[in-house]
Amino acid sequence: MKATPEHNERIAKMAFASVYPHYVTKVEKKGRTKAELHEVITWLTGFDENRLQELINQKVTFEDFFRHAQINPNAHLIKGVICGYRIEEIDNALTRKVRYLDKLVDELAKGRKMDKILRAQKK
Repeated sequence: MKATPEHNERIAKMAFASVYPHYVTKVEKKGRTKAELHEVITWLTGFDENRLQELINQKVTFEDFFRHAQINPNAHLIKGVICGYRIEEIDNALTRKVRYLDKLVDELAKGRKMDKILRAQKK
């Protein structure tokens, strides 16, 4: 599926705070914790607990959320299909980052081991 410019714009303008409670519900319903969700978000974005809460309180858009993020250098290892889109084929950088987050949350909810979710590199 190819994302349209309208789809990309809708994602960019969506408030992170409006989606965050759904992430929490999804992972907790499957027996995972909010702390694990925050670990995944921190790994992807570099945001600590306090900064994450500030961004939620400010009701920033995904565009602003990811503008301030330091994306993990291993994020490119996140592959697969989420919400009908193959992550590696998403052209729009912001939409790809949002789908990275969606995919990580999905993997957490599905019970994947944390080292696999966080794309731990073998030495």
